Amino acid sequence: MALAAAHSRSVIFVKRKILYTLRKTCLFLSTNDTIIAGQSKPPSKKQWKSHKKPPRTAHLSWEERLADVVTPLWRMSYDEQLELKQKHQEKILSELSRHLSGNLQPVRSKPSFPVMPILPSPVRDGYRNKSTFSVNKGVDENPKTVGFYVGTSRKGNIVCVNGDHLLNMPEKHKLVARCYQDFIRLSSLEPCLLFHTGGHWREVTVRTNAEGRTMAIVYFHPQTLTPEEVAVHKDDLVEYFMRGPGSVCQLDSLFFQESTMTRCTHEESPYQLLHGQPHIYEKVLGFKFRISADAFFQVNQAAAEVLYSTVRHLCVPNCEEGGERTKVGGTLLDVCCGTGAIGITVSPRVDRIIGIELIEQAVEDARHNAALNNVLNCEFIPGKAEVALPGLMSQLSSAGGGFVAAVVNPARAGLHHKVVRALRNQPAIRRLVYVSCKPDGEAMRNFRELCCAPDPQRKLTGEAFSPTLAVPVDMFPHTPHCEVVLLFER
Repeated sequence: MALAAAHSRSVIFVKRKILYTLRKTCLFLSTNDTIIAGQSKPPSKKQWKSHKKPPRTAHLSWEERLADVVTPLWRMSYDEQLELKQKHQEKILSELSRHLSGNLQPVRSKPSFPVMPILPSPVRDGYRNKSTFSVNKGVDENPKTVGFYVGTSRKGNIVCVNGDHLLNMPEKHKLVARCYQDFIRLSSLEPCLLFHTGGHWREVTVRTNAEGRTMAIVYFHPQTLTPEEVAVHKDDLVEYFMRGPGSVCQLDSLFFQESTMTRCTHEESPYQLLHGQPHIYEKVLGFKFRISADAFFQVNQAAAEVLYSTVRHLCVPNCEEGGERTKVGGTLLDVCCGTGAIGITVSPRVDRIIGIELIEQAVEDARHNAALNNVLNCEFIPGKAEVALPGLMSQLSSAGGGFVAAVVNPARAGLHHKVVRALRNQPAIRRLVYVSCKPDGEAMRNFRELCCAPDPQRKLTGEAFSPTLAVPVDMFPHTPHCEVVLLFER
């Protein structure tokens, strides 16, 4: 009884500490806020919620139309953007609360658990560290135009518009895109606009880090060209970017991927390093991470530090004794771990990190990142989480003892129901942190399965979780999107 009471007091203390820390962070960031001047009247809340373009679309310039597609909130001040995102997240989480309480009436109410003020992005403009530029017919009908699409293939009205004016795009990315456009216009090969109509030059992806290191990946359809013929054009690409006009980009890495598919992995069609270094590196919360050509990494490095700091607080809060931080210990399961960023940043607070990730190249990067940072308590397992997790849960259960927490950061498709079942049915997991970029999508199904009453028919027999705290984090200024970090406990 005494032990249980002590644990309860510890949990209350930890929650208060988290709330205080996050409020302090939010206050600090908001006092350093800068307002982005709007160029015209901002769209109404109704327009924003329905993702409609501003009125009189026909009278807008092509640049304005593109900005409305890529950065729909660009006309608003940053304070207005944050207010809209906050209310949108509260509405979504209110729906979760109503579902869990059994009140399914569409009435306005607040969530039954605290929703912290949205944490702003420390960087508002030019924050993207990864951009993919398309190739298609431009406003002037030139098919070798590099930029972003306005229109849809279904309506057959696609126009490729230069993205130099977009607020979220860094100058280095714009420069590489302009040079790539110049290169393909000089090339004797046609662009590949539709696979069945021929052509070769496709998209270019640009990745940068906080130090300005730059990686470019050019995608190419070989069609009927022989390997020897493709090699000639690869040499031209290297010549242009290393010694020709494109040398102004100062690329640290130039990759080339030839494929007959829209998207494919490194295993399906290897990324060919034509020049420079095979990786660039980025720092987050004092840890260094290797970024491969196809590795996942948050597109906003500064906001990623805010996100991972929040996740770290909620996964394994530090207890403080006499002003000194102490390790909590136990095990953290990092599901959909990617290149290991969450697990590695949490590693000083626990005895063991176990990460699970489907993409083998990401697992290789995660293992490298752990070694790079001299983190010895991380283990990364390749494979489907729904296959690996049940067996792993039984091993942890048989080992006995120790604090077990879990963090999940899935794609928009959410977690496989078998993963939810494995997490739900493991009684050792008392704390679960869910990071979602779309909580009103498939993630909502996961939330309900984690928190519903035991359901033997669906094999959800474990004690239900309850949402106890939500923290929105703005990773994508000028867009309607943000991340939300949800803490579930039982």
